Amino acid sequence: MNISVIIPVYNASEFLEKAVDSALQFEEVKEIVLVEDKSTDNSLEICQKLGLKDSRITLYQHPDKGNHGAGATRNLGLEKAACEFISFLDADDYYLPNRFEAEKEIFKEQKVEGIFGAIGIEYLSEKGRKEFQDKFKNISLTTVNFPAEGEDVLKGLLGLTSKMFGTFFHLNTLTLRKSALMKNNLRFNENLRVHQDSDFIIKLAYHCYLKSGVIDKAIAIRGVHDNNRITKIIRYSPQYNQRQSLLWKSLNDWADSNPLPPDCKRKIYLTYKSFDLSLKTGFNKYLCTFIEAIKNPQIIKTQYRFTYLNR
Repeated sequence: MNISVIIPVYNASEFLEKAVDSALQFEEVKEIVLVEDKSTDNSLEICQKLGLKDSRITLYQHPDKGNHGAGATRNLGLEKAACEFISFLDADDYYLPNRFEAEKEIFKEQKVEGIFGAIGIEYLSEKGRKEFQDKFKNISLTTVNFPAEGEDVLKGLLGLTSKMFGTFFHLNTLTLRKSALMKNNLRFNENLRVHQDSDFIIKLAYHCYLKSGVIDKAIAIRGVHDNNRITKIIRYSPQYNQRQSLLWKSLNDWADSNPLPPDCKRKIYLTYKSFDLSLKTGFNKYLCTFIEAIKNPQIIKTQYRFTYLNR
């Protein structure tokens, strides 16, 4: 295997070198693509020093040297990556020694275009730990609950399997054939400043044949610290609803132009409308109504008769 590891860099000076070193440990990693997004700390200087450390490390910035967000930054990395396989790593996280263990065997199956696994957690500050646990309880492993591949991955991510599939798998655990991305013209939605990873993963699960790899133990570690954006937003707050509405609108627009299975289209549409309505009304009770309707289709048939449910 030959792998390009794409690392978007923004204000990560404290963690960046550890992230890069964790990728350099693998013979399969032939290239580390650092894409610096106009940090306000000394991340750019560290990137430049790392580039002198190993010939596998290349550094890029946006043409205007500006800040464009994680989506655009990863897209630039995809454009520059030269290897047959692509993997991602956040600059405040790191790989474990078993990171590409499953890939060596599973990618021998030509139909498999992407492999994902489980990610663990390291608390880097007490404040970060408290914020994370307040939002996600005592989750120590972000993973899926059972092996899956093909369409079952898409349906699992949308909550349409007979048993709970689990949480979204993390980009840090995803390895892809670059040819599959190019064939399907898959990129991150640059209009989403947050959740562009969730948007990308759901679209990827439809367009590409994904298969689970190591899901019972961590293959990478997510660093939890004071500045993790995902822990700052209170669930079902106006800001949370706004960000979720933007995510599901992006997915709904995409679903309208692709022949997804009907149950997948319906789930995306209902989820989008739930957040959109909650945002417009300011009342979370409507959101709860839609979530219950999505969980139990019988409710749609009997108690709640919204005309757009039959769209």
